[in-house]
Amino acid sequence: MLADAAARAAELDRLMRPAPRPGAHKVAVLALDGVYPFELGIPHRVLGSADGRYEVLSASVDGRPVRTDSDLTVTPAHGPEVLAGADTVIVPPYAVTAASATVPDPRALAALARVRPGTRLVSICTGAFLLASAGLLDGRRATTHWALTDHFRELFPRVELDADVLFVDHGDVLTSAGAASGVDVCLHLVRRDHGSEVANQVARRCVVPPYRDGGQAQYIERPVPPASGTGTGPTRDWALRRLDRPLSLDELAAHAAMSTRTFARRFREETGLSPGRWLTQQRLRRARHLLESSDLPVERVAHEVGFATATSLRRHLAAEAGVAPSAYRRTFRASVP
Repeated sequence: MLADAAARAAELDRLMRPAPRPGAHKVAVLALDGVYPFELGIPHRVLGSADGRYEVLSASVDGRPVRTDSDLTVTPAHGPEVLAGADTVIVPPYAVTAASATVPDPRALAALARVRPGTRLVSICTGAFLLASAGLLDGRRATTHWALTDHFRELFPRVELDADVLFVDHGDVLTSAGAASGVDVCLHLVRRDHGSEVANQVARRCVVPPYRDGGQAQYIERPVPPASGTGTGPTRDWALRRLDRPLSLDELAAHAAMSTRTFARRFREETGLSPGRWLTQQRLRRARHLLESSDLPVERVAHEVGFATATSLRRHLAAEAGVAPSAYRRTFRASVP
């Protein structure tokens, strides 16, 4: 019985990670100090499930063990020399601090300098910080984890950062957002290299969707800033309790005992938004909460948050999160038997 179980396990391992084929596309995964173990394993799991089409090798900047952001250390089998012979180099995320983002490890930059011209470069999450530090993203559109976008833009103003997408494909350079978006970009590599049929087969083996709708915008938390007791703060609190009703600029200004012009100016000074845009954001925030926490039909959700029609809700949510209400609900609300 144990022998049968061992045989089944060996067969499963063979199917999930077959030996590389002769001439397989060589992928080097560069593990930096503070690497995230989950994302470090994504290229091996996804690309390694493509029937031997990829040979995936892990490397450190000096051939020595690497401290992760968890309570463990990993020992890549290779040093930076494997980057020189790689067809694709992937940089998984690592713990970024103010110091490491501003002055990256010179050994990591030296490792990247070994990469041959024309080699495909891929970053997952904070791995984009290293590519940007090396000047490889200058003048390009790129992405990283949404929570770090302000810091990234401050450090690398020459990079066109798009915080709303799961990944960006520039052909020779690809960047992806946080955590599981590494799965998305690796499946995209398989799809680009070998077509949708192979990518779908890999996705089934990894038990993940072959393609996710929308971008990381649907995962961004947008908390309401606390309202002060002066200025337009009390009126914002008042409006939040009445989102299901039409609220005009005249009504808001009257509640604040200001002229419409003064109210609009003060409102923008305090929130950075026009009253109309702020109301739309709060209605969308309430709608997302209802889609996550209730079974209300989309039409009812639209009514509850003050959109005139379900079509209006769909249009605004698609503009903000890149998905329809039904897709958003499927993502964030699990079915309970």
